[in-house]
Amino acid sequence: MASTQDAGTGRLRAWMLEGLSDMGKGKPSRPMEPAPESGHQGQRWWRVMCLTGVDYFSTLGYQPGIAALAAGLLSPIATIVLVIVTLAGALPVYRRVAEESPHGEGSIAMLSRLLSFWKGKLFVLTLLGFAATDFLITITLSAADASTHLVENPHLEEALHNKQVIITLVLIALLGAVFLKGFLEAIGVAVVLVGIYLALNAVVVITGLWHVMTNGHVVTDWSSALTAEHSNVFAMVGVALLVFPKLALGLSGFETGVAVMPHVKGDPGDTEAKPTGRIRDTKKLLTTAAMIMSVFLITTSFITTVLIPHEEFESGGKANGRALAYLAHEYLGNTFGTVYDASTIAILWFAGASAMAGLLNLMPRYLPRYGMAPHWARAVRPMVIVFTLVAFLVTWLFDADVDAQGGAYATGVLVLISSAATAVTIAARKAGQRGWTIGFAVISAVFFYTTVLNIIERPDGVKIGACFIAGIMLISLLSRLGRAFELRVTRVELDETAERFVRNISHRTDRFIANEPDRRDIAEYRDKIEQIRADNDLPTTEDFVFVEVTVTDPSEFEAELTVRGEVLHDRYRVLTVQSSSIPNALAALLLHSRDLTGIRPHIYFEWTEGNPFANFLRFFLLGQGEVAPVTREILREAEPDRDRRPRVHVG
Repeated sequence: MASTQDAGTGRLRAWMLEGLSDMGKGKPSRPMEPAPESGHQGQRWWRVMCLTGVDYFSTLGYQPGIAALAAGLLSPIATIVLVIVTLAGALPVYRRVAEESPHGEGSIAMLSRLLSFWKGKLFVLTLLGFAATDFLITITLSAADASTHLVENPHLEEALHNKQVIITLVLIALLGAVFLKGFLEAIGVAVVLVGIYLALNAVVVITGLWHVMTNGHVVTDWSSALTAEHSNVFAMVGVALLVFPKLALGLSGFETGVAVMPHVKGDPGDTEAKPTGRIRDTKKLLTTAAMIMSVFLITTSFITTVLIPHEEFESGGKANGRALAYLAHEYLGNTFGTVYDASTIAILWFAGASAMAGLLNLMPRYLPRYGMAPHWARAVRPMVIVFTLVAFLVTWLFDADVDAQGGAYATGVLVLISSAATAVTIAARKAGQRGWTIGFAVISAVFFYTTVLNIIERPDGVKIGACFIAGIMLISLLSRLGRAFELRVTRVELDETAERFVRNISHRTDRFIANEPDRRDIAEYRDKIEQIRADNDLPTTEDFVFVEVTVTDPSEFEAELTVRGEVLHDRYRVLTVQSSSIPNALAALLLHSRDLTGIRPHIYFEWTEGNPFANFLRFFLLGQGEVAPVTREILREAEPDRDRRPRVHVG
């Protein structure tokens, strides 16, 4: 019985961690990820547009209602402002992001390259917190709006009354199940859903415009009320600019569009270093999606404003969160309305798919590499379970309320777009493109203004973002502490001189001396050898090789190790290494020496003066500190067999 249970546990573990061993080796590591090394892999750009479109286009399910609540009679004008910002601001920014970061990392990678050490890591973690806010709220808000369409359907309203939270949780669970199964068919499903949804919306828009044309008084009534409320055009535009931040949900989809960029099929001659075809077609993807969405945003905001009584947009009204569905039922009958509801529910539910894809593309790229997540965070399925559980929590906290989640969603979207605008401004400046630098700087200012205004008016958004950031920071810190004694070296490479040193001393006993380089004069090495011999009672016949590690960026977690050999003062052999951590580098070198020669090496240290806790913090933050015991602990974890473990001596 026990063996059967062990076998079952082993199969479950293998299934959960499938693809983990391929991470970082240029192989597809996720059921949803195309092989990165070939331009022949992936899908045509318009098909991938549908994958990001399930997020972007699905906002039509709730955007007109949110615009009506935020701007009232000014909704069409405010939406035109949104479209101008989309086409003249967000679109150029993300076309440049696609060019600068063609592997799906987005603006976060662009900005992370500007900062090093811990400040860079903390900055990336902060942006990841806002990205998590954006993507996770996309999942929960879309599922909540899908359940709203289901609950408000005239045929189901009585049966499903007060069951919105349960329905939302079920939809999120189904989305997680899709990703646990695999995601190869997602793009095909997205193409069908987007095609049907846009076609049905086109029918609703055309019908709505027909009713506007045949009932001319509705436009007259609207314009008269608008003029009475706002004295002139400039006042209207001014108010539209003020309410614009509340409409920022209509800008969603750009970050997701870049995140799914690796799925775009490039040209046969594309390489990972220069995927020209993928970049070109991703720009087509972004432009086409923005143009389609702009047309729908303007037309839907107009017909919903002039045809739907304003009280219906309020909480509890029949158009709240489902303005176009209201028109579909009102003017095309309940049968068509039900078909429209079904299509909207499907695309809103599947909108979480592109958001989940974005999360799975971003988080494993950074956190495990920084040592700020366990190894299993590189695998898809465990992360899907984590994100699904977090989505459950968010849904429960917000009671599946679409309006309540709008602020958090807009904050996440705006922070990411602002960071993208800043990144491309810096990139243009570095490239010496003065015109683009000025243009992107103006766009950045617009988005920063919008972000700040949104935070002031709806602070709940930044509070939710701060919770995600705090959670990521805390988990990252604990994970980094828990993984501090891992080997953390992916590969060791010795140059010709270094390998000759290691092989030569293996004819006797491999003895290394850990030395902190100072003046590097002859007295330093002579005195060091004499001290090591005296401390460890070693005869003068014993031979040594010095090892000197220079700390580079201590915030980095994993790296390759390049070891170079040199002879100093015509007699002292020295191995020089650059690494983010001295103990990890020494442990990796010792294990490599053992495997290369078959001889168990010895290494000699001096005790470090100072408080042990302070020395541990120096190791954790700066890669230095109490080197001897930490090196020994790393070796103990890396090699459980004491008879094969390199020997550590401290005097």
